[in-house]
Amino acid sequence: MAKSQYIVEVEKGKEGVDGGSPSVGPVYRSIYAKDGFPEPADDLVSAWDIFRLSVEKSPDNPMLGRREIVNGKAGKYVWQTYKEVYDVVINLGNSIRTIGVGKGEKCGIYGANSPEWIISMEACNAHGLYCVPLYDTLGAGAIEFIICHAEVSLAFSEEKKISELLKTAPNSTKYLKNIVSFGEVTNEQRAEAERVGLEIYSWDQFLKLGEGKHFELPEKKRNDVCTIMYTSGTTGDPKGVLLTNESIIHLLEGVKKLLKTINEELTSKDVYLSYLPLAHIFDRVIEELFIYEAASIGFWRGDVKILIEDIAALKPTIFCAVPRVLERIYTGLQQKLSDGGSIKKALFNFAFNYKHKNMEKGKTHEQASPICDKVVFKKVKEGLGGNVRLILSGAAPLAAHIESFLRVVACAHVLQGYGLTESCGGSFVSIPNELAMLGTVGPPVPNVDIRLESVPEMGYDALASKPRGEICIRGKTLFSGYYKREDLTQEVLIDGWLHTGDVGEWQPDGAMKIIDRKKNIFKLSQGEYVAVENLENIYSHVAAIESIWVYGNSYESYLVAVVCPSKIQIEHWAKEHNVSGDFESICQNQKTKEFILGEFNRVAKDKKLKGFELIKGVHLDTVPFDMERDLITPSYKKKRPQLLKYYQKEIDEMYNKTKK
Repeated sequence: MAKSQYIVEVEKGKEGVDGGSPSVGPVYRSIYAKDGFPEPADDLVSAWDIFRLSVEKSPDNPMLGRREIVNGKAGKYVWQTYKEVYDVVINLGNSIRTIGVGKGEKCGIYGANSPEWIISMEACNAHGLYCVPLYDTLGAGAIEFIICHAEVSLAFSEEKKISELLKTAPNSTKYLKNIVSFGEVTNEQRAEAERVGLEIYSWDQFLKLGEGKHFELPEKKRNDVCTIMYTSGTTGDPKGVLLTNESIIHLLEGVKKLLKTINEELTSKDVYLSYLPLAHIFDRVIEELFIYEAASIGFWRGDVKILIEDIAALKPTIFCAVPRVLERIYTGLQQKLSDGGSIKKALFNFAFNYKHKNMEKGKTHEQASPICDKVVFKKVKEGLGGNVRLILSGAAPLAAHIESFLRVVACAHVLQGYGLTESCGGSFVSIPNELAMLGTVGPPVPNVDIRLESVPEMGYDALASKPRGEICIRGKTLFSGYYKREDLTQEVLIDGWLHTGDVGEWQPDGAMKIIDRKKNIFKLSQGEYVAVENLENIYSHVAAIESIWVYGNSYESYLVAVVCPSKIQIEHWAKEHNVSGDFESICQNQKTKEFILGEFNRVAKDKKLKGFELIKGVHLDTVPFDMERDLITPSYKKKRPQLLKYYQKEIDEMYNKTKK
């Protein structure tokens, strides 16, 4: 069978100019947009219309659900309909206007996902306020920065986050005047708010302000800003990404068209579990899509340890995840397999290999082996509630072995997507039942044009037979700039093209593979350039590790690495090689370090890496890189300067040891 071609060329590539601009590859778009991008209906002008039209069409559909707590125990999901939510939103909007806040002003929302989060967001949409999510994971310093930078005058907050908000005073109170709790307010908080000159309201108290009042909703335009979403840069202060109504609406139309074309259309019967942060674009646009289809959104209880219980109670049909969550599911399944005895393991392996072979022959996951699904893999499906048909992974790369495994055992399509806050979320997503797309982010979504730009200093050529280069995106989904940072906007938005900083490689079928990061390049002492992200992706193939940070500098001639090992794999290896002790002491053992280095060398040989790309020293940390130590961003990107600062002692020791 000839390879299916998922993209069409719309413009030719161009050679570079010596000493000027680099060469660019041809411009491609999704085959599903060969006759043009899908256009939104005329009455869909703003994000408010997405909600309003669904209320008109399906007022009695369940919209927002949370688990009922009876005698301290979580019960079933209890739902508010679209019309019920609409009535609260209108009331909340009237309250906002009563305190003198109106169109174009900035409204912060702070806290874990909840019905109140969405209700506050919709009230902002109704009255043309800029919705400014305050990051749950960035700490008080960043919260204060965002309030002051965006000039937030009103903030809605989860009860347990109010004390964090109050800590931003007195600097923030130049702008911040009102705080509304999603629940209650304590007497201490009232006293503290009064002391720093802030008005503070409980949820019910604030809603009373708008009762019996009526404010006309202002006229909204497509190019009005809808939200300022701050992204946690890997360096420097967070940047405020300005997203307009137009960006959000065009993103939804493209995703809708894609799902319809691949026969996975969303309907009002679909159910979504809201647990990924609404402060991030990935979850925000998925929830907007569910609202667009008048579908149902159920909220988790906010604790990752009991996430599986919430999934079982809600029975979602679409499950979105970041790789961390899917890695946990994978590790849990592997653990169950090891504990289940040899007969169970043999049966599982037989079923896995049989179904996988049939999928490789071109059968869909549903047709590949219904008997194996029923007898062996049913439990995996039930672990996700039993109704999941689509699992979408985004925000960071998903390891190929995990994607491959889940495609077989989850009895659902496992798709990997790619997008940025600046592109309003998903710009690429893989296609169901295309096994060859494993390890890629799939072809473009039918709402953007894509081209590669050569990166000569890294040896990437967009016009080569295997086109590689920086991924550039053009389309109506793009952001309109960084708030108050025209300088940074001009660096990445050039002639209508967003320069992502990610290096990609077109695959023959039109899928994109992310292979590197443009800025993550450094020079070793012998003058060789090292593209570190690419190496980390290669070394991540070692099953015994969970994450890796590779480091080198221009004073040294070789690389070292800090590795977070896989507890299951390492303890299994230790048992077989008579290395005793707990996980911590096994990782301190020189034998373990030699084993990891040996595994790295094996992969390096297999991937034909050059001598200077080999890792010569390794430090094993039993604690995964985390946000608490400021080592990764909320979307799990490594903060390299912070990693260097944190592990400087270990880096110095590795270089000293390997020199001896």
